[in-house]
Amino acid sequence: MSGKEIDFKRYIRNIPDWPKKGIMFRDITPLLSDYSIFSAVVDSLCGDYSNDSIDYVAAVEARGFIFGGAVAERLGAGFIPIRKGGKLPWDIEAVTYSLEYGVDKLEIHKDAFAPGSKVLLIDDLIATGGSMLASCELIERLGGQVAGIAFLVELTGLGGREVLKNYSISSLVKY
Repeated sequence: MSGKEIDFKRYIRNIPDWPKKGIMFRDITPLLSDYSIFSAVVDSLCGDYSNDSIDYVAAVEARGFIFGGAVAERLGAGFIPIRKGGKLPWDIEAVTYSLEYGVDKLEIHKDAFAPGSKVLLIDDLIATGGSMLASCELIERLGGQVAGIAFLVELTGLGGREVLKNYSISSLVKY
């Protein structure tokens, strides 16, 4: 069964008021626990990139790693972890970006890929787009080409797609 035939929303649990009142949390663990559905998600995230000679798949800590590693394996590409500040043990490139109430930092190893490499970015969810925009900046600072960005879930009312308007974006489920 291909991802186009599956309603992935059926496998995402809605948890109201978590982690705080007024938030509707989209829990992907039911989707992850079903091998055939998880496999279909990975195939769908690969999308049109199967024939694009993707050199690397980069994913944002932490849930992005779940999909990023699987997509990299499926595409025959290397995997690059983009980590929160202070978690990488080698020479790093870092970027600080704004959150609703403060700032955060993402890091990547400076030798993660050769300049000119085509990099597909993966994450589980796009909300405001801040962490993914910071991830794109890291890839480009090191001379990589952002081939595209793929998400499982897109929260359409939070403006993330507009923040990333200069990139090719795909998402499998929209809320």
